Amino acid sequence: MSRISNLTFLVSILLITTTAQAQASKPRLLGTFGEWRAYSFLENGNKVCYMAAEPKTQVGNYTSRGDVFALITHRPAEKTKDVFSYITGYPYKVGSEVNVSANGSNYKLFTQDETAWAADAAADRVVIGAIKAGSTMVVKGTSKRGTLTTDTFSLNGSSKAYNTISKECGL
Repeated sequence: MSRISNLTFLVSILLITTTAQAQASKPRLLGTFGEWRAYSFLENGNKVCYMAAEPKTQVGNYTSRGDVFALITHRPAEKTKDVFSYITGYPYKVGSEVNVSANGSNYKLFTQDETAWAADAAADRVVIGAIKAGSTMVVKGTSKRGTLTTDTFSLNGSSKAYNTISKECGL
C-alpha cells in the first residue's frame, strides 16, 4: 500500500473512530502542495476537510513505529475549524507532553494514546499560524516505553493546502 493510501486509510479510520457511529465516505484528494496533501470527505452527510503531512526525518531509538502524520482538520457542521492533531505511530507515555517547534516558537500539546492535540481552539490557531508561516516543524515526544522521538517536517505547501481545505469547506 502506498504512503498516500496509508494516509487516506489511517485518517479515515481515525476520523471515523473518533466520532461515535459516524458514517463516512472515502476521503477525496483535493491536491498535493509541497509536502502537504489536502482531502475532504462526508461524515454523516457533513463535509470534513483536512490536510496532512508526514515527517521528512524520524529520529529515535525504537525498533518499530507506525505511520506518523501532522493534521489540520475543519468540521464546519460541528462549528470546528483549525484543529491541529499529531499521530505519532506509538502510544505516548501517560501524562506526557509533546513539544512542537515551528517558525521560531515552541508549543506544548497534550497526549492520549497515539495522538497529541493543542489545549484549545486558541492554541490550535497559534500552532497553525506558525505552520503556515514557517519552513520547518520539529515535533518531540516520548513513548510509553520512554523512547524520545524527534520528527522533522517540511512546511513547504502548508499555506496552499490550508487555503484549499478552507475553500473546500466554505470557510
